[in-house]
Amino acid sequence: MREFRFGVNFLSPGSADEWAAKCRRAESLGYDVLLVPDHLELPAPFPSVLAAAQAAERPRVGTFVLNAAFWNPVLLARDVVSTAQLTGGRLELGLGTGYVRDEFEEAGIEFGTPRTRVDHLEKTLTELRRLLPEPRPTILLGGSGNRMLRLAARHADIIAFTGGEPVPGATDGSMRLSSAETVDERVAAARRFVAEYARDPEFNILIQQVVETTDRKAAAGEIAAQMDHLSVDEVLEAPTLLIGTPAEMADQVRERRERYGFSYVTVLEPAMEGFAKVLAEVRG
Repeated sequence: MREFRFGVNFLSPGSADEWAAKCRRAESLGYDVLLVPDHLELPAPFPSVLAAAQAAERPRVGTFVLNAAFWNPVLLARDVVSTAQLTGGRLELGLGTGYVRDEFEEAGIEFGTPRTRVDHLEKTLTELRRLLPEPRPTILLGGSGNRMLRLAARHADIIAFTGGEPVPGATDGSMRLSSAETVDERVAAARRFVAEYARDPEFNILIQQVVETTDRKAAAGEIAAQMDHLSVDEVLEAPTLLIGTPAEMADQVRERRERYGFSYVTVLEPAMEGFAKVLAEVRG
């Protein structure tokens, strides 16, 4: 069984001093990976990654995840090579297809179909393999469809499961949580594809909420009341949620590694401090 790794995905770096302080704080809390997303309303990812590597000495740094459709594959390879060199080989390159239609329209890029977006990602991976020198950066692919999971099984060092599904008809990237049953099925599919290629990638899960409470059912009820597709019991079982005391949440993290293989756990920036208690319990 793989050792745990814990990452934090930062949503707003702030000023140079604020960003450095956040990175050092995450390092002091025991996080292993410092990550940034790729959205138009947020700072550019590669400068943020470089600054994170300068601020923190131990953690790996990376993207979670780049919207491959926004990047020319050859020009992306140039940025990746430079960033890998300047971070001392600590780069984890996370890639996805992009899912926020409004961002594509604002950038003047055709949103296309899931098929065309995966086509572009596959082309990007082919070009990166051709252009990146050895040793290549660690590659993470995020997605949940069969074709994405097969692509990840073939090419990725890490398969990232968001545990979410697009809200039907939404153009702003709104997602709703997947049930444990759905994640079971997606993980089983990924394992089948991985077996076909005789590979052993790391499995990652993105935690959407960390709720510290002594009354798990009441907290789950509040979350379920904001949804129309998950019951209270389903909220309690959702792999993207952690609910309970730090010790209870640590047990949930361990159980999900056993059930799904999620040894690499990423939380969003607002949960960084709260999840640090869970991290400490897990590593005990």
